[in-house]
Amino acid sequence: MNLGQLGVWYAADKLSPEQWIDFIGHIEQQGYGALWHSEAMGYEAMSFGAFLLSHTTSLTIGTAIANIYARDAVAARNGLNTLSRISGGRYVLGLGVSHIPMVERFRGHHYGKPVATMRQYLEAIREGQDDPADLQVMIAALGPRMLDLSAELSRGAIPYNVTPEHTAMARERVGPKAILVVEQKVCMETDDSVAHEWAKRELSRYMPLPNYRNNWLRLGFSENELADGGNRRFLNAMVAWGDRKAIEARINAHRQAGATHVCIQPVTAEGDLENAKHMLSELAGI
Repeated sequence: MNLGQLGVWYAADKLSPEQWIDFIGHIEQQGYGALWHSEAMGYEAMSFGAFLLSHTTSLTIGTAIANIYARDAVAARNGLNTLSRISGGRYVLGLGVSHIPMVERFRGHHYGKPVATMRQYLEAIREGQDDPADLQVMIAALGPRMLDLSAELSRGAIPYNVTPEHTAMARERVGPKAILVVEQKVCMETDDSVAHEWAKRELSRYMPLPNYRNNWLRLGFSENELADGGNRRFLNAMVAWGDRKAIEARINAHRQAGATHVCIQPVTAEGDLENAKHMLSELAGI
């Protein structure tokens, strides 16, 4: 799996197809190893992955994550194999159980027990494969049991909205061989009031979701620190802000804690794609 040490994470639904062509070209030109994108209420993950692959030549494209309730395991495996073959192995299928509102209200499915449901899904993907370990499948994992499962039945884990302390715990759970892809939000802004405003807006859609909230509590944040969009300690932990040196220190903290690959997500004023591209230019090569 050719990821390199540094990649980019960006929400698929934030950009139009034309903007994505420009953005993905910029990311590849800057030398990043991979682009990770979400699946939410707009673009369908695997067809969107094909679109991104068609507009790149060397960049690895990964879903972070594809919702397992959006397609059955056979469709996911066939899609993975198709995109891997047509791209020369540049596709990684990151899978996740998503969140109750996205599964039950948006898709109309029953949200099952996360670890048991993911285990069943991964076993179905691996069934009948000559060497299941060769499948470029990873899973979103935050808690200990899901992290254990990622090492057992996939190539590794993709933790999101986490700290270097979580990265160290995750590496201990998955062991030395598993791939550990860690997302880190970054903001090249030296005015703390502006950085915190942008951070709070970016994090607002995650604050009500139990999977993230429970993990933040496990990491030692209190309910009071998570109230009203998060206090300064929480926002500073979720979004690395400041100059290049400050952001590099956070990325290196994840690496020292055991991350194989860190994917950075630029946090800007809403809709400011040019600033996002500028940040990625400044941070390339860290």
